[in-house]
Amino acid sequence: MKVAAIQHDIAWKDATGTCDALRRRIANAAAGGAEMVVLAEMFATGYTVDPAEIAESAGGPIQQFMQQQASEHSIWLLGSVAVWSTTPGRAINRLIAQGPRGERFHYDKRHPFSYAGEHLHYLPGDSLETLEIGGLRVTPLVCYDLRFADDFWERGPGTDLFVVVANWPITRRTHWMTLLRARAIENQAYVIGVNRVGSADGLSYSGDSAIIDPLGQILGSAEVAEATLQAEVTSETVAQVRAAFPFLQDRR
Repeated sequence: MKVAAIQHDIAWKDATGTCDALRRRIANAAAGGAEMVVLAEMFATGYTVDPAEIAESAGGPIQQFMQQQASEHSIWLLGSVAVWSTTPGRAINRLIAQGPRGERFHYDKRHPFSYAGEHLHYLPGDSLETLEIGGLRVTPLVCYDLRFADDFWERGPGTDLFVVVANWPITRRTHWMTLLRARAIENQAYVIGVNRVGSADGLSYSGDSAIIDPLGQILGSAEVAEATLQAEVTSETVAQVRAAFPFLQDRR
């Protein structure tokens, strides 16, 4: 499967403006053969710990945009959205995987970023999710989840591709790049990390998106500018690497 990671800027709290800007980039990725396209965390609005101005109900406009784009271009489209929970005043940082025929799966961020107070406004997810897309076993995670290796280890043997969407600030870019590569190597799986660029709410973002293979080799990467990365990802490569280097069986 050819996958694409769109590293993009985000119009702060302006979902309409951001989605309009993304239409061309999604179309170009699909025209280039991508069957799966990954956007950033809270890709339409930018990341904020206060959901009051950005969260939407289930089936809201941002989710409708994802469905329309996935259908129009016959792709899987992944990105996270702030969605209101059933608890008044609390939202969920929800990664949505929207399929071309109306299929929809989601993963709710398990580790709210308490350092910035996200846990005060967003409820944590209670489970990890792995879904099958085009013969690939795909496990999605969101930003701060990257720091928790035990979640990756739990899903590692049954995962071909980890997808990590983020708004990861430039001040901790070394952590981002190092952890993405480590998660690929230790789980012998592909990792796609998609981070935003630009500035918002006093923070700057360096991008540093990457597609990494099961041996830790970087298949594509980008730094501070908007960019689209593409690479071929196969379950056969994962199986071959794990057969040649059967490290996972020795975990305790």
